[in-house]
Parts: sequence; structure tokens; C-alpha cells
Amino acid sequence: MHAIVCIKSVPETTEVRINPETNTLMRSEVGSIINPFDMYAIEEALRLRERHGGRVTVLTMGPPQAEKELRDAIAMGCDDGVFLCSPAFAGSDTWATAYTLSRAIQKIGNYDLILCGKQASDGDTGQVGPGIAGQLGIPQVTYISKIMSLEMDERRLVVRRLLEEGHELVATHLPALITVLKEINTPRFPTFRRIRRAARLEIPTWTPDDLSGIEPELLGLEGSPTRVVRVFAPPRPDRELEWFDGDTPAQAATALAERLLAERLV
Repeated sequence: MHAIVCIKSVPETTEVRINPETNTLMRSEVGSIINPFDMYAIEEALRLRERHGGRVTVLTMGPPQAEKELRDAIAMGCDDGVFLCSPAFAGSDTWATAYTLSRAIQKIGNYDLILCGKQASDGDTGQVGPGIAGQLGIPQVTYISKIMSLEMDERRLVVRRLLEEGHELVATHLPALITVLKEINTPRFPTFRRIRRAARLEIPTWTPDDLSGIEPELLGLEGSPTRVVRVFAPPRPDRELEWFDGDTPAQAATALAERLLAERLV
């Protein structure tokens, strides 16, 4: 079994700055971590490898400092990684990101299952995973809370999918892509031995020149169908505070209730 896990490097803090010219995140100015939802995808891929054998490849696209997240995933137990890094990829929206990742996956080849977190903490769109599946023309199942069975001989996967009103069991053939929820597992910690291996491992860095058949006009900011036109903080409304006091909480509540009734707010 060959599993590919797509991860994203996201800001470690909410204190981020926006590039005033491109309206994109200035990621180089803050620390970064593996997108928390992607940690569950990594863990599930490792558990599948422990049960079925094979290998796990971790893939990401980002600025140079995002290589750290690849090494963190390898320190958790992934076998190898691929890093997509080029100014041509900068500013990609979800469509351009899915397009680029799908072309890298085609180059990696011979995969059985692609795993992604349900969404990225800095975007919350949940579009890249399904977009990759669409680009590759393979089945996708989202919001997975449990993998029920993986039958490599029959090329069949059965998963439990979370819905608003409950769960459903979905069966699909391989290769396929799934996006996982945090309920699926508890991610493991890196070990010292794996940390040392991750630090020494040579990770290939691919640019558009390494991806055969890729269309340069579909990459990065220029190739993104969606654009952030303007980013701004909404003005704070002017508000007045009125404090309702009393000798007891009941008296304060009574004063508040009388005022709400007088203003016909209730």
C-alpha cells in the first residue's frame, strides 16, 4: 500500500500580516506548524501502513520555510516527502493549489490512497482535497471519522462518514482520496530516532520544471480563478455600557429585566 498525505504549513499564531499588494498572507514573518487537521491524516496513514505494509509519502507546497513541516511529518513516521517550492506557486487559491498538488501526485505515481485533513485552519474552505480528486479523476469521500476496512486485494475501501444528522457507510474503489476528521484518531508524537532521521533525510524540491505537462498559466496568483480583492478589519461600533447593580444577583437581574421590558426588548 502506498499512501500519500497532503499537508499544509499554516501560521502558528493568529497575529499575521497581509501583503497590501497581493492581499495574501505574509507567511515568512510568523512561525508555522503542520495544519492541525492534517496531523490526523498523517496518523491514519501510518496506522494503515502498520496494518497493511507499504509506505507513506508526505507532500506539501509552500514557501522555503515549509520544509520544516515535511520533516516534522517524517519525524512522526512518514517514509519520505516531496516539497513543491517555487515563486511560481505563490498566491495560489484552492483551485490552483489542487491543480499543482495533483500534478505532483501524478509524478509520484503508484498510489493507492490520498489522505488530507478536512480543511486548513487558515482558510477553512475544505476545497483542496476534493479539488485534487477532481483533477486526478478518482473517487473522493469527505469527513471521514473511521476507516472500517481496506481490502488491498479487492481494491476496496469502506469508511464511516460524518453527516449533520448522523453517519453513513461508504464503499469505494482504489485509488481514492479521503479527508479525515479529528475524531478518527489521536496523532502520535515524534520519537528521537525519527527526528534524527528526518533531519538527515534528503527531501526533493520540485518546481514547475519538474512537473511534466503542467500549464504555467494555471499556477500561482495569476492562475487562480478567485482573488482576494480587499482585506480590512471592520470598524468597532460605538457602544454604551449600563451596569445593573443590586445587593444580590436576584436584585440585579430584576433591574435588568425591568429595563428590558421598559425598552420593549423582550
